[in-house]
Amino acid sequence: MATRDDDAFVLPLAEVRHGLRADCGRCFALCCAALPFTASSDFAFDKPAGVACGHLGEDFGCTIHASLRERGFAGCVVFDCFGAGQHVAQHTYGGTDWRQAPETARDMFEVFPVVRVLHELLWYLTEAEALPSARSMRAQLAAAVTETERLARLSPPELLALDVEAHRANGNALLVKASELARAAVPGRADHRGADLIGKNLAGADLSGASLRGAQLVGADLRGAKLRLADLTGADTRGADLSGAQLEHGLFLTRPQLTAARGDAATTLPPWLERPSHWA
Repeated sequence: MATRDDDAFVLPLAEVRHGLRADCGRCFALCCAALPFTASSDFAFDKPAGVACGHLGEDFGCTIHASLRERGFAGCVVFDCFGAGQHVAQHTYGGTDWRQAPETARDMFEVFPVVRVLHELLWYLTEAEALPSARSMRAQLAAAVTETERLARLSPPELLALDVEAHRANGNALLVKASELARAAVPGRADHRGADLIGKNLAGADLSGASLRGAQLVGADLRGAKLRLADLTGADTRGADLSGAQLEHGLFLTRPQLTAARGDAATTLPPWLERPSHWA
């Protein structure tokens, strides 16, 4: 993470991340209309892509926002567009919503997931750029950030034609390298990449420097676990207990991962991530 030795990167990191924070008041509820739901523990019913949720109000607000978890919509609480919603609404489509201009709806709903991928990648790349261990890669990472920002500003036809998965794969290769450089400082680090750790008792475990990229940590007991320089990219933390876990120096942790998990006042977090309100 950014340290006192890396003060030059703290402000740019904060500025970029501010733009990657969802601002629902400037969006057109794109996550509630563009994306599909599948009936599960996360969603109370099925909803196809491109169809507005039945709980969506005329003002683009959620009519059950205050009770989403209780009503069976934990997936809505956890979802984070990383600022893609307001970017598409205000920049890509110039503030014209899909109700005002129904002819834009189909393309707008298809553009939104593309920009969401780009914004999530920007989150990871800016964090990697700030890692002290990634100094040798900063030119590459900065170039990747610049290119990803450029792509996010493309026109709707250009975004729809973009091979966003290829771009994400290129960015991911840089993230893997940055992760390896950071975790090299920890001897004997474990490799749990993509591991099935569902419901595992990992309370108090020393997972410092471990690769947990894509690991299934659903319902895992991570109370008091040490996660210094652990790579958490894409780890599924739904229902995981992070009470007292040491996460302040974890790598590539996101808001959705925290919101999906449980924790408490003793859980240590990076300074740019807020403690989820439901942890209280």
